[in-house]
Amino acid sequence: MNKIEHLGIAVTDLEKSNSLFERLLGVPHYKIEEVKSEGVRTSFFKSGPNKIELLEATTPESAIAKFIEKKGEGIHHIAFAVDDLKVEIERLENEGFVVLPGFPKKGADNKMVAFLHPKGTNGVLVELCEDIGTIENKS
Repeated sequence: MNKIEHLGIAVTDLEKSNSLFERLLGVPHYKIEEVKSEGVRTSFFKSGPNKIELLEATTPESAIAKFIEKKGEGIHHIAFAVDDLKVEIERLENEGFVVLPGFPKKGADNKMVAFLHPKGTNGVLVELCEDIGTIENKS
């Protein structure tokens, strides 16, 4: 894992949260994107080298909706950038970590992503991210 790619924060109202984080960070969001397969709308902020992803549920069945129902708004996941998602998944599975079913898949912000089950990571949902451009260049 190379670095923290971003922190994901579950929110109930993306527009209100965009306004709040714009005031907090002093910069506007640079992208809003819907990931239909995950039932979520995302908004990204960049502050220096750091990225924040706000996540709003678009369906009551989505993981974000269930998270907010159970825990309320707040930090949902920590994402790490990796050079090779398939290699990193294999390494982590060999170490005993569980990759959530249905991953890897296309995520937001031009990334391929996979998630590790939080039961094996001290309750923290861990996302692994690889730039899609990196994957295409390997082909």
